[in-house]
Amino acid sequence: FSTQEKGTLGTLEYLVTTLDASGNAISAWHDVPLYAENGNVNFYCEIPANTSKKFETQTKKPGNPIAQDEKDGKPREYPYPILWNYGMLPQTWEDPEEVDEVLGQAGDNDPTDVVEIGSSPCKIGQVYQVKPVCAFAMIDDGEVDWKVVVIPEDNAKSAKISNADDVEKEFPGELQSIYEWFRDY
Repeated sequence: FSTQEKGTLGTLEYLVTTLDASGNAISAWHDVPLYAENGNVNFYCEIPANTSKKFETQTKKPGNPIAQDEKDGKPREYPYPILWNYGMLPQTWEDPEEVDEVLGQAGDNDPTDVVEIGSSPCKIGQVYQVKPVCAFAMIDDGEVDWKVVVIPEDNAKSAKISNADDVEKEFPGELQSIYEWFRDY
């Protein structure tokens, strides 16, 4: 996959579209498979690590490009940088009509979110193969908002990590930092 940018970064006109191998615009949400050929999953990056512009897949626009979120007609930014690559799992959806039996809340009507704990910033709109290792269920404005924690398959520590306990051994404090970042945000 490749990407195409339109508009000026930092404006509401800025859009990132994902292209297939032939250069055709596709919806990364609908056209990229959830599972990679090796059995891991595909991660669609919306926000690179160590940045503060809040980008999102536009679920209601044709082709589902990525654009900067807006508030009061202005591009929205986090109050501090997000420390991880952030995005979503293609072909997933958190159903707002389905109430989670344990949490007592329904989904947020968006694709399932991803927090990627690799060491290199990803590119907006690009697809990466990753290994899921654990997940957080967060309640945001009365809706369940899942955060799946993943590691890139080509990360040197990937083979040592299969679950939350392994993340804690290889990246001490990382899961607590993720939890606190989203809790405080």
